[in-house]
Amino acid sequence: MTVLDTLNELTEAWNAGDATAYARLFLEDADYVNFMGQNSRGRAAIEESHRFLFDGPLKGSKMTCGTTPPAVRFVRPDVAIVVLGGGTTLDGEPEDPSRASTVTFVLVEEPAGWRIASFQNTRRTA
Repeated sequence: MTVLDTLNELTEAWNAGDATAYARLFLEDADYVNFMGQNSRGRAAIEESHRFLFDGPLKGSKMTCGTTPPAVRFVRPDVAIVVLGGGTTLDGEPEDPSRASTVTFVLVEEPAGWRIASFQNTRRTA
């Protein structure tokens, strides 16, 4: 499994509205900073916050990828930083440029595959 395979699984879990599968791709002590600057610390908190989102305001939403390919940089063979564009499209709505973000992941290679140690979502303003 590659770093990008893990991020593809993350997208699939989001698009299925599966908070458990989504959170499973994070380390137990991961940090998840959303576009409002709120940090969910730990896999359980990430799952809980995403269950709320998938059952409520983001129900049926789809994760979209930007047109720029992900930038993957290995700072060690078992640690990668990935920066990419993307966003979410609300259920039944056209893609909304105001929901575009630049996201940064730090992934580490574990026996079970690449897992996310840290995530930062920054909403684009232009």
